[in-house]
Amino acid sequence: MTTAPGRAPDDARRTVISAIFGTLATQAIGLAARLDLAEHIGDGDGEAEVTDLAAACGMPAEQLTRLLRVLASLGLCTEHANGRFGLTEAGALLRSGHPASLLDFVTFLTAKVFQRNWLNVDDSLRTGLPAFDAEHGMPVYDYLSEHPELATLFHAAMSRRTQPSAMAEAISVDYNFGRFVSVTDVGGGDGTLLAALMARHPHLSGTVLETEAGVARARETIAAAGLARRCRAIAGDFFAEVPKGSDLYFIKNVLLNWNDGAAETILRRCRAAMPDHGRLLIVEPVLPALAHADTVNSAAVENPYLTDLHMLVTLGGRGRTGAEYTALLARAGLRVTGITPLAREINTALVDAVPDTRG
Repeated sequence: MTTAPGRAPDDARRTVISAIFGTLATQAIGLAARLDLAEHIGDGDGEAEVTDLAAACGMPAEQLTRLLRVLASLGLCTEHANGRFGLTEAGALLRSGHPASLLDFVTFLTAKVFQRNWLNVDDSLRTGLPAFDAEHGMPVYDYLSEHPELATLFHAAMSRRTQPSAMAEAISVDYNFGRFVSVTDVGGGDGTLLAALMARHPHLSGTVLETEAGVARARETIAAAGLARRCRAIAGDFFAEVPKGSDLYFIKNVLLNWNDGAAETILRRCRAAMPDHGRLLIVEPVLPALAHADTVNSAAVENPYLTDLHMLVTLGGRGRTGAEYTALLARAGLRVTGITPLAREINTALVDAVPDTRG
């Protein structure tokens, strides 16, 4: 195929322009979430008049129509000839009552406090330090502790992001929990994933290790799941100490929040807690050794490379390849025995490791 001088092939132009317009789509969807637009549309018979929506959102109907048409072009709603708009299956995920709702996740990730950091991504790439700290004068977790409403949204967003029951099912398919008696979830958030795993494996007892601020939510989750006799939530600092007593230690989406030095410290604390026959299971994205468009499979929910940069600008963390995980764990006294990708749409892998007692 030949191309006229100065003219790029249509597919190449489309690739660049579509990617650039992605940031505009992010802002449109974020605004829709903040306006509870999907809730207003879905409260009726699945459709709503734009004039009614405008009144509910406090916005002129003519201007709101422009936003709704953007959402329609993105596949979140449908415009009907009579001036009514209805939700698509994807748009319904922005309703709070949907069982797989992503409203909290979208609202949190598109909040201005996080979006602004990306304007300074070049600084983060030069220094290896999070743009968030420079922008707001403190690390993100300190910021969340001073803004409890945002912290609540954060925990809700992280819980909704992974659909714990689906994640627990995927992990259980690929990992044999029958050989373990007790599991400790290190940095386990509100405990939803551990609760889902324990529901599938009733022989297990469990522990959630969380911060003082987060442990109350985990206790509520454990109680609501009817697991209080088998599971506990304790407050602690995984940089200082991880509790002993389990033969399986579990870390999900924790290490990618930290740089290598901090991640190694967490792993060393896990190794110190583990018996020599114990195992460590890490559940995180594992980047391919080489990056190209085909390495991001079409079924995946998230682009791991964008997640990697987001971890940098927000937390100073990073994604890692299999070789990088292997080297990181080795420095902490652990040996990787296998890396197993989970279901394609989850875009996460299981990194299985044991204490390295060989020397």
